Amino acid sequence: MTMVAGFITIYMLIDFFEKIDNFMEKGLPISMALKFFALNIPFILEQMAPVCILLAGVVTLGVLNHSNELIALKSCGIPLRRIISPILLAGAAVSLLLLAMSQFVLPRTMSVTNKIWIEEVQGRVPLGIYRNGRYYYRSKAGFYSFLRPDIHKDEFGRFSFSSWDENYRLQTVISAARAEWQDNSWILSRGQIQERGPSGTYTTTIFKEQQFDFPDRPADFFVPEYQSQELSLTGLFLDARRKQSRIEEIRAWTVLYGRIFYILLGLPLLLVGLPLVLIVYRKWGRDLSLAIPVSCGLAFACWGVWGTLQSLAKVGYLPPLLATSSVHLVVSAIGIYLLLREDS
Repeated sequence: MTMVAGFITIYMLIDFFEKIDNFMEKGLPISMALKFFALNIPFILEQMAPVCILLAGVVTLGVLNHSNELIALKSCGIPLRRIISPILLAGAAVSLLLLAMSQFVLPRTMSVTNKIWIEEVQGRVPLGIYRNGRYYYRSKAGFYSFLRPDIHKDEFGRFSFSSWDENYRLQTVISAARAEWQDNSWILSRGQIQERGPSGTYTTTIFKEQQFDFPDRPADFFVPEYQSQELSLTGLFLDARRKQSRIEEIRAWTVLYGRIFYILLGLPLLLVGLPLVLIVYRKWGRDLSLAIPVSCGLAFACWGVWGTLQSLAKVGYLPPLLATSSVHLVVSAIGIYLLLREDS
């Protein structure tokens, strides 16, 4: 617990000095800033969980080895797997608690902290919503609806724009199979225009490709990209099942599996970290003074590889489940092999 509290304190101090100026510049009360930092603790716990689980196990076994208690236990005929089993069970229990926190606690706290930071501090108000695979925006000019396979590209599918008159009667409906923002204008392809005439009847015009001067541009629209952080694990699962485009579905499953397997990353790291303590002590005569830096280096290396694989999965180069779990499988196999060798 002391180690976890230390990590959280260091993280919060760095975060505090980076962001407190933003709160002061906006003239926000200190109570809001304290609320933001306090509710950010569950997110910090989730981010630091793999390293904390690894170091907790490494320190525990290192202390046993340093005080010769490990040698005494092994001399009594107790195998290494039985000695470390309580450490592994404790790591599994902590991982399950963190999964429960990700399901029930984190979505609530992230919703509040995101609202404070994005809306109150940065002044960015979401103009649209995302429902069942489609984006919906309402502006002063009208109502937009479309698919957006890649939020970083100004390319849209099944585009629709509707406008009303001062009496809230539908005036114009423009729909197209594809829309693109090019050279400060909208280019719509394979669509139609429906306009309401003075008599109240609608005329329809078909077009193959046409330029439109809508007053809104993609940069004016804002649907929060942090929305997935505010969803529980079941919420992410349901959201992934509702995706209509293949790219969005892949990304949604990658986010879900990534959330789960990131929390579980501490267990494979623990399997490797425990025998590393014994190997380092046997070869260099030092345990914690060298085992802790080696374990941290191992954790960050696995973290980097896992993040790279997840990025490849989001663009469709790897299956989401394979990309998010392959590091766990490889590291666990290496850890089990090292443990069996040390136990022989």
